[in-house]
Amino acid sequence: MTDIILHVTAGDGPKECQWVVVQLALALCNEAKADGLSAEILWEDNAKNTAPSCFVKIKGERADIFTTARIGTIRWIGQSPFRKNHKRKNWFVGVSKAPDIEDVPELHERDIKYQTLKASGPGGQHVNKTESAVRATHTPTGLTVVAQEQRSQFANKRLTRMKLAMLLQDRKEQAVCDNKGLVWSKHKSLERGNEVRIYEGSKFRMRS
Repeated sequence: MTDIILHVTAGDGPKECQWVVVQLALALCNEAKADGLSAEILWEDNAKNTAPSCFVKIKGERADIFTTARIGTIRWIGQSPFRKNHKRKNWFVGVSKAPDIEDVPELHERDIKYQTLKASGPGGQHVNKTESAVRATHTPTGLTVVAQEQRSQFANKRLTRMKLAMLLQDRKEQAVCDNKGLVWSKHKSLERGNEVRIYEGSKFRMRS
């Protein structure tokens, strides 16, 4: 059974884009479940109404087909939920497939140093009681990431590898793009006018 994790991000977009991240994550879960797939949102922050980014895990036999159709730039058309008089009506976020360790040749398990720590923030009773969070350091580069989005240490360990893979990809693309900025945010790569899906309105309905 295929297990794919999508990275949904507002990049360095404004608060409205962070609102779209939350709405899109919820929409992706509903769409996945309607297609007979399982879906779970892995928040990076204590998100309620807005979030700069998150991961959405899609699982099922047709997960690859489902996710491929949603990777790229997503546009939401609507009035800003935070600035009533704002004239802008089009807001963009990015969706990409989060890489795993096998997707980045220069990332080797032997080069990663793990440290467990107590989680903080959302998560219920496990917070600050069990060492479910994981910090991972890529020793050749010194890059460090932390994952505490999931309850199990094993799952968070996998997330740290994924985040390190993203950062290493950023470094490669940063060199190719002449230091134009980290691709971790994906903001620079959002292709406005070339969106793969469009949603609109306060109820975040997809435009057919």
